[in-house]
Amino acid sequence: MRSHKEGRSPISTHTSAGSQELRITLSQIAQLARVQRPVVSMWRSRSKNTSTPFPAPVATRDRQELFDAVEVITWLAATGRGNNPKAAQDVAAYAEPLISADRQQHFAGLTALLALRCLIDAPLASLTAEDLLDAADEQDPDDDFLYAELAGLGPDLLPLASHADLLTDAAYTAAAAFEQLYSDGFRAGTAVQGATWLTPEAMELLAATAVELALRSEQDPVFIDDGGSSLLPAVAHALGETTSATFCVGTLTSPAARLARRRMQAHGSWQENLHITNTVPVTAPWVRLAQFPSPVFPVLDATQMLTAIDNISLDLDEGSCAVVIAPASVLTDALQGTSQHREAESIRSDILRSDRVRAMVRLPQGLLPTRPRQAQALWVLGAADPNIAIADRWTMVADASEQELSVDVIQDLVGDLAASLGGREHIRAHSFRFATLMRTRSLLAHRGRLTAASQAPAQQKLFESTGSAAGLVRAETLLDSLRNETPAPLSMELSGEAQQTLAPTTIAEAMKTGALKYLPGHRILDRHVEPQRAGRAQFTLIGAEEVGGNLPFGSRTVSQLLFAGTYPQGRLTEPGDVIFTTGAQTAAVVDPAGAAVVLYPARVLRINAQNSSGLIPDALAQDLGSAAGNDWRRCPVRRIHPEVTPALSGALAEVAQERQRLAVRLQKLDELAGLLVDGAVQGSFTVLNFGTTMEGNS
Repeated sequence: MRSHKEGRSPISTHTSAGSQELRITLSQIAQLARVQRPVVSMWRSRSKNTSTPFPAPVATRDRQELFDAVEVITWLAATGRGNNPKAAQDVAAYAEPLISADRQQHFAGLTALLALRCLIDAPLASLTAEDLLDAADEQDPDDDFLYAELAGLGPDLLPLASHADLLTDAAYTAAAAFEQLYSDGFRAGTAVQGATWLTPEAMELLAATAVELALRSEQDPVFIDDGGSSLLPAVAHALGETTSATFCVGTLTSPAARLARRRMQAHGSWQENLHITNTVPVTAPWVRLAQFPSPVFPVLDATQMLTAIDNISLDLDEGSCAVVIAPASVLTDALQGTSQHREAESIRSDILRSDRVRAMVRLPQGLLPTRPRQAQALWVLGAADPNIAIADRWTMVADASEQELSVDVIQDLVGDLAASLGGREHIRAHSFRFATLMRTRSLLAHRGRLTAASQAPAQQKLFESTGSAAGLVRAETLLDSLRNETPAPLSMELSGEAQQTLAPTTIAEAMKTGALKYLPGHRILDRHVEPQRAGRAQFTLIGAEEVGGNLPFGSRTVSQLLFAGTYPQGRLTEPGDVIFTTGAQTAAVVDPAGAAVVLYPARVLRINAQNSSGLIPDALAQDLGSAAGNDWRRCPVRRIHPEVTPALSGALAEVAQERQRLAVRLQKLDELAGLLVDGAVQGSFTVLNFGTTMEGNS
């Protein structure tokens, strides 16, 4: 990154390029002063009859009053109004020069001048108009992105060049000034990029996905976007300044495409690790980013969008992939009704049938601020694993439409999307948070919203069948190992035969139906807590320390007589109660024996034996222990079919018994180790090494 300037110069009304008169609207004054728009109107009305009246407008444009920026700055300084003590230095970022160009030409010319300043790394105001055009011709000999914009300014070229310098001084760098100008909607007027502007969260998700997919290759990544969107700059930001990358901006000639190339040239001069080109390097795999509609193609129907996506999928070669965002109504929702929709549905089916759609995610509403009620969707395109039979190929499906794109959600979605391009072993090794892997042929047969197919019967889902097979293999491996290691081998047997399953529920729903009962913990005074003592009638205490593993079970107790007399409303646990804690770390354990007292803040969930609804203690404890956050009532919990429960309960009891035996053995080994050390130190006995040959002994 180029070094920041040491300071900023205040606004000047005259430069070597000539007179520089700046005009500013009431809305821009509010932004400059960091106040709400009505506050400026209040200043005008209340200062009319004072010694410092608000400046009078000097012109109008499109029914908007324009004010002299210097007069406004002088008034703000004299009255102390506003919340920006550096308004004089910042005014260039909000005001506009007095020129004859319309707003679109003004915006295009100013962005071209800022891009030129980035490329030559020198102020523009000291140059003549001929020098500026010569510099533009040198930097853009084929007129791909800025020469025509500067040549078309005519007499406005020098005033705008001076203004570009002021913007650079106010923003510290020309690249930062370009970004601020680009993001300010009032600057762009009716520019099409405003209608397709995505929220920062959406751009972060797409950029992070593209970077994650690109880093699968050992070569420097190549990113392509010829639609003029903001996705390539977002990728450049995600890459930082350490990873070298090539950005291909295409050769389209529309104003939006030229603007996108100017923006990437500005980024390329700011981040010297980026290489900007118009054509795709043929030797490296690439990641293509596409937004529909885009600034270059702002008006597209469903058929046109899907046709463009189909062309992208056909262009993919081995190792290359694409990340596409478009309305969910086109990518994931039902396409039915009119003949146009039937044509779009046919194209979408052809794309799915090509085995190039590796993942699809329905995203929440609000990611396109100009259409806040329109949900977006994301597709990842890439070649299928050739080692997998066509009938067994999958598509990752996720519905995140109810999720807020927070940092953790974006990270987990990116992980799921990256895994979708992996092979079968990669899939088995990844823990999916949002996604279900569906057989592609099942998606083709699905009617309605495609992401709803993730709720289809289990036999249609690849993820469950793959996970089950891997789990069975791992369980059998562990069983064989344990049988060889222990004198009392486990007696359970496993089978790959499919079993009936039940859909998960939530703790809140289970409590509502009576399948679960919630019991709070007890507040026991510290002086009533005592260690375990032989021969004493005591109840075991189980609190957050025991549940979290910081204290062994049974280390704290309370006298039975004291508990009955002091805490008459006290309750004891029952076998199978799930004791849990929430907060910084959620944890849960099953009390196998019962007759214990639970200490607050630990709490109890008790399964109704007569109406369990498929809940079992061990699964409940596992699900609750892995829940994130404090809203434990919304935690999803798995359910077991009644036919499976007896055998599973017996197997879990056998595992618990073996764990208890090993815990007792471990306790004895710990005690033995301590006695050996004490005996050796005190000289009370000697340890003999029978049958052991020490190094150096014959």
